[in-house]
Amino acid sequence: MASATTVASTVASTIAITGATGQLGRIVVRKLLARVPAAGIVALVRDPAKAADLGVAARAADYGRPETLTAALAGVQTLLLISSSEVGQRVAQHRNVIEAAQRAGVRRIVYTSLLHADRSPLSLAPEHQETESMIRASGLEWTMLRNGWYMENHTASARGALAAGALIGAAGAGRISGAPREDYAEAAVVALTGSGHAGQVYELAGDTPYTLADLAAEIAGQGGKAVPYRNLGLADYAAALQGLGLPDWLAGALAAWDVDASRDALLADGRTLSRLIGRPTTPLAAAVAQALG
Repeated sequence: MASATTVASTVASTIAITGATGQLGRIVVRKLLARVPAAGIVALVRDPAKAADLGVAARAADYGRPETLTAALAGVQTLLLISSSEVGQRVAQHRNVIEAAQRAGVRRIVYTSLLHADRSPLSLAPEHQETESMIRASGLEWTMLRNGWYMENHTASARGALAAGALIGAAGAGRISGAPREDYAEAAVVALTGSGHAGQVYELAGDTPYTLADLAAEIAGQGGKAVPYRNLGLADYAAALQGLGLPDWLAGALAAWDVDASRDALLADGRTLSRLIGRPTTPLAAAVAQALG
């Protein structure tokens, strides 16, 4: 639990970010600092020592330990609830945060949900649906950021695909409206600091959809080596991921999400993300270039 001294020293802070040392959270904090004084930001993390480099106050807050949460939210007006990474435990963990926010007097919750959470076939959707329902019923103001696929989920394979001479997957010709975390983080900052976002549901996705064949071609073009896309069935792709060392449950889930993507479950054409951040979303070529270094 955060010490009384820590809480008191940052009681004037108004924006808090859960999971602030995670991949998305760190980017949000960095971008927030360009708009908000450091004294107005609180990083909520399991281990404040790991947040020492963020440049903002850090408070101990664990999704799974309700006793840490109310004190950590003291003085906070707006909370960015970045969804827990623990699939299967999200509903209980998010409930802990929402109830603590009510007790602490938080005014608004901004939640990172899932693209088309209310109708997505992805196995990830039900936990996001239930979290959204809990937030709506909380009596607090809210904003739902329904984030599309993180482009890094695919570009993380770029180096391996280049080395292996092939990119594998199970998404067929499915179109994916991905964007990098930088873009989604920028949208979160806009929602946290701007006006007119309360009660809004934003379906956020990249401007230009790509297929995994497009990704393979981009890797090949930048890497100077043939990298064909090889589409596998669900079972074969899951087995291949297991062979790379992924746990069985994760390999199966990733393969199933790829199959969902083959049916355009990750496609959106509203361009809401680019309108929200005031610029085009990052193109696939730039994301691949960053992944290849």
